[in-house]
Amino acid sequence: MPQLANLVLTDRAATPVNHTYTPRDIVSGVAAVVESTGVPIGDNTVTCSLTSTSSGRKKVVLKGTFPIVQTQTINGISTPTVVRTSYVTFEFSFDATSTEQERKDAVGLMASALDPTKTLINDCVTKLQGIY
Repeated sequence: MPQLANLVLTDRAATPVNHTYTPRDIVSGVAAVVESTGVPIGDNTVTCSLTSTSSGRKKVVLKGTFPIVQTQTINGISTPTVVRTSYVTFEFSFDATSTEQERKDAVGLMASALDPTKTLINDCVTKLQGIY
């Protein structure tokens, strides 16, 4: 069983940058790590949870929340404000009788689908281009 710990994720900037997410808490089985921006409303957050469904399937949900914060000044008072947020959700559902290798393969195939060289998925997700 993995322990809640730091998580280092790499972005896709021209010069990739590692982002360190530190443990926040575990609430109702949902573990959260955050990349602190110094302004709590602007913290990038990644959560992970594991549940069992009524049909005996194992369900893993991984979510990322990535707000963009700007400072707004009204009447000489500056305050941080979230101007937009990106939300990403991965949901995995495995049969209780699936093997670890089957789960590894499913995860690996989907991770591979997110590779920037896989234009079918990449351009739809990152460039918001429709598929024809």
